[in-house]
Amino acid sequence: MGVTDRFWQDRPVFVTGATGLVGGWLVKRLLAAGADVVCLVRDWVPQSELVRSRDIERVKVVRGDARDRDCLERSLGEYEIDTVFHLAAQTIVGIANRNPVSTFESNIQGTWNLLEACRRSPAVKSIVVASSDKAYGDQAVLPYSEHTPLQGRHPYDVSKSCADLIAHTYAVSYRLPAAITRCGNFYGGGDLNWNRIVPGTIRSALRGERPIIRSDGNYVRDYFYVEDGAAAYMTLAEALAKRPDLGGEAFNFSNELQISVLDFAQRILNQMGSTLEPDVRNEANNEIRRQYLSAGKARKVLGWQPLYTLGDGLAKTIAWYREFLTA
Repeated sequence: MGVTDRFWQDRPVFVTGATGLVGGWLVKRLLAAGADVVCLVRDWVPQSELVRSRDIERVKVVRGDARDRDCLERSLGEYEIDTVFHLAAQTIVGIANRNPVSTFESNIQGTWNLLEACRRSPAVKSIVVASSDKAYGDQAVLPYSEHTPLQGRHPYDVSKSCADLIAHTYAVSYRLPAAITRCGNFYGGGDLNWNRIVPGTIRSALRGERPIIRSDGNYVRDYFYVEDGAAAYMTLAEALAKRPDLGGEAFNFSNELQISVLDFAQRILNQMGSTLEPDVRNEANNEIRRQYLSAGKARKVLGWQPLYTLGDGLAKTIAWYREFLTA
């Protein structure tokens, strides 16, 4: 989608999770397309891309929590919201293992509150709910397709399975115009969770320290560049506005690459010209061994394709962190 597309011009859009990794880049893209953006912000995160880029000065900000349905309903009504992107979530597996209740409250209760508020707000025409490949849980047959059953077992995976199913039931039972995205592991500039493989490896390399691999390095993941994710969400929202029959549908978005954690860390180090050897700790638990997606449905139904190769995405990401960490 180019910024010349008039679909988004002056369209009232509500974004939850705007201070998160994908949220910051989604807001940037929506603003470039001319949308009238309202962001739900729970915690003040001054290092987030939304704040650092000063995009927060170009949007309306609602201070609140996705668990507060009255706040959500007021926001949707007073700002006459047309399109909703629900990204607010607790996204760290380790935190979910230690704090399952707060994760369930944010990810599951937050989703049903948002959808119930949308159900009671007739101006809302399309809703994109961000699920995850983790909603599929551990599967014997790969890659995941949208027909793969949702069967999370551990706290984070279960929270995504539940939120995903709740979005589906609101679409089916109440004809709510909601569609679901399932993406792989997002990476890109603006991820400030340093225990994640990409920011952690880049920061270590810039400091001349060995990057830490929490797992045994052999976990296979589907890595997806954050700007591709933001563009995919907008593609789906626009398609949903034009094709209400897509309500209740889920779409995988992926570069369809199978990469081990160790291989991914090595690619980052190579691209940075670093000879450091990763420090493999083998401490991970409650994590799925192999995950990767088929994006065939998104290509066929939405005409979607990624904008960036893995090399392109990593180059942009490394450049972002070089600037961020040396500023």
